[in-house]
Amino acid sequence: MNIKPLADRVLIRPAAAEERTVSGIIIPDSAKEKPLKGEVIAVGNGTKDEEMVLKQGDLVLYGKYAGTEIELDGEKYLIMRQSDILAII
Repeated sequence: MNIKPLADRVLIRPAAAEERTVSGIIIPDSAKEKPLKGEVIAVGNGTKDEEMVLKQGDLVLYGKYAGTEIELDGEKYLIMRQSDILAII
């Protein structure tokens, strides 16, 4: 992949949504809860005010509505600011 986030942005591959069944009923993809963790794929250089503390390969937790969803090579990713990341796992 040839994508480099700018400034304090990071590219994240969200973890797969958990597959759950309730009494034998399979929940469709559209009703699955959006995952709140993922793996950092690429990071920007940071800004003069905010140093980049994340690195490629970090597992992170982020807010439910954080980031912008993009699709590259048939796979979904999120791009968001470092400040939208809540914790490193």
